Amino acid sequence: MRLNENLAIIGSQVVLVPYEKEHVPRYHEWMKSPFLQEMTGSEPLTIDEEYAMQQSWRTDDDKCTFIVLAKAQPDSSDIFDCSRMIGDVNFYLNNVYNPHEAELEVMIAENSYSGKGVATEVLQLMMHYAVNDVGVTELVVRIKESNTASIHIFEHKFGFTETERSKAFQEVTLRRTVTDALRTDMDQWAKHATRVEYARAPAK
Repeated sequence: MRLNENLAIIGSQVVLVPYEKEHVPRYHEWMKSPFLQEMTGSEPLTIDEEYAMQQSWRTDDDKCTFIVLAKAQPDSSDIFDCSRMIGDVNFYLNNVYNPHEAELEVMIAENSYSGKGVATEVLQLMMHYAVNDVGVTELVVRIKESNTASIHIFEHKFGFTETERSKAFQEVTLRRTVTDALRTDMDQWAKHATRVEYARAPAK
């Protein structure tokens, strides 16, 4: 999605940046993990296929992604340093019956950042962006049954409700309608965040 190609969102623990070519090698290494493949329902890709996918994320109007960076120290000269990549967050606008429904996904690939509230903040920033910048009115997630930590986050932190359980795919579907109350919560979540222009790394 080109809407976010020049946008970075700086939170308390993370920085969300557009998915660029320089992010692909590390992302490709992450996705060699059988565990991450299972949790995200992904198939392993070649590095060339990964670069093609990055371009698809950039240009397609029906999906949006940000790479998640661990926030740098205040005295850092490069807040967009690729070496601080820890995951990604995205959504798809793939419901032909409701173009304002977004299917969310989040992945914190670096284990050292798990269990620290990072995924929660990333989702807060992404949902605020999806609702306020893209006009999303319905949120949905599909999570592997074994991923109880993610299910807990969506049910207990964000008020999603289970609407479907697939034995074939071993996944749970949860939904949340965007209400005025949720919009108020989102504004509170994002009040600490700042938006800046994303400065791409210089070409080599």
